[in-house]
Amino acid sequence: MSEYNEFLQENRIKVNRYLNTVLWFFIITGPAIAAGVKGGIFHDISYTTCLSISVVVAFLSAVHLMLMKRIPSSLLTCLFALTALDILIVYMSYSHVSIHLTWFLVPFLSLLFCDKYIYFYAVILNYILMFITSYLTAPYYLSIRSDYDNIPAYLADVMSGFTIETIVMFASGLIIGKLTIGYFKSLFSQYTLIKEQEKAMQEKVGILDSMAEIYDNVNLIDFVNNTEMSLRDVEDGKHGIDMSTQTHTIMNQRIRNQVMPDQMEEFMTFTNIKTVRSRLSQKKLISADFIDIVSGWFRAQYITVDSTLDGIPNVVIFTTRNVDEEKRREEHLIRISMTDEMTRLFNRRCYDEDLREFRNSTLSDDFVLFSIDVNGLKTVNDTKGHAAGDELIKGAADCLVLSIGNKGKVYRTGGDEFMAVVHTDDPEGLRTEIKNKAAEWHGIYTEEITLSIGFAAHREKPDSSIDDLEHIADADMYAEKEKHYRERGIERRR
Repeated sequence: MSEYNEFLQENRIKVNRYLNTVLWFFIITGPAIAAGVKGGIFHDISYTTCLSISVVVAFLSAVHLMLMKRIPSSLLTCLFALTALDILIVYMSYSHVSIHLTWFLVPFLSLLFCDKYIYFYAVILNYILMFITSYLTAPYYLSIRSDYDNIPAYLADVMSGFTIETIVMFASGLIIGKLTIGYFKSLFSQYTLIKEQEKAMQEKVGILDSMAEIYDNVNLIDFVNNTEMSLRDVEDGKHGIDMSTQTHTIMNQRIRNQVMPDQMEEFMTFTNIKTVRSRLSQKKLISADFIDIVSGWFRAQYITVDSTLDGIPNVVIFTTRNVDEEKRREEHLIRISMTDEMTRLFNRRCYDEDLREFRNSTLSDDFVLFSIDVNGLKTVNDTKGHAAGDELIKGAADCLVLSIGNKGKVYRTGGDEFMAVVHTDDPEGLRTEIKNKAAEWHGIYTEEITLSIGFAAHREKPDSSIDDLEHIADADMYAEKEKHYRERGIERRR
């Protein structure tokens, strides 16, 4: 019912605007009464009273206008407008202007807000003000009438009539308000239902349109009648399939001319019409990705439309759709998942994946595993800040990449820990080259970088597994680190 609530808010704004116009219009009440005084119509009203009425109305109108500008749909603004009209009636009644009918106009005007609580407020306030005004004007009417002996008798007569009229008015207004609110709620319920139906219909139409555009080729294959028909190219018509001699549909014979040569055999196997039914048995679809020479990756799918009770397809749809962008995104995500964010080197996950492959394969003679650690990173972080520490890690990564180049892969496996898988016949020479490259490095926050480097060569340890080589490389690296700290006279425990 959000639309109905929005309607109530907008309705409050409109009704307040109309009531404010009415209040401003009532300013002319003073001059109109003054004209009546001059014409001898009103005998007990002074020109000061006429002026006061206009001033009071102008003040109330201005306050209501201010409320409209600041809180146009607020309950306070609505109640103030109705109260202002009641105040005007009280003042005019007290000034002996006979306008009894107007008392019941304000509650009926409150029905315009379509809010029962505002209506209750208007009725109750109206009745209270009728009683107060009748009490205040009783002495005046007793002085000009002889049918009442005292004020209580006058009040009892007048208020009994007002009470009956109020009850009738309240019941009538309650029925009118209930019918009106019920009508509007019903109207908005129908509107919401229609809107939801339209939305659902638009979504269905949109899905159908998008489905029609999502595929580059759509081919309906009927294995019962042995026919194929393009659903995208209606003019192409229906073609027969000779299952005894034909291995591929006409559509796939056309598509094969655009498939990459190294994928041709795989494509022909996947699209072999003689094996599609058995491969698609008990399945909704089968798919495979291939590369188009012109437009890149595309996905070929066979989708079951109708099948036997045993799940053997009778009618299938063959579709192709360009998925080059999707493939690029997949490759990008894989690259991100395998890359260290800070150094752009391969990360620990990539290292573990590669080691898993090495465990299941034979290592080449020139296979070497390097273990590298940055010296003094904790000291730099503690004394110069993490920006300096990050600079040191990036510097180490640059030195490793520049030295190893295309001879292998470099991984950042921890905070200041690196591993490298290299194919080289001279691992000691490569270690020296890395250290020389590190000696040339200078940063903004730190002047130098030193690396502890250990390695394990498969040629030297032919009987060792990849995990053994990793332990050997780590041990060699830690030996290098101990040597570095001894040479510099640094106590590592401190």
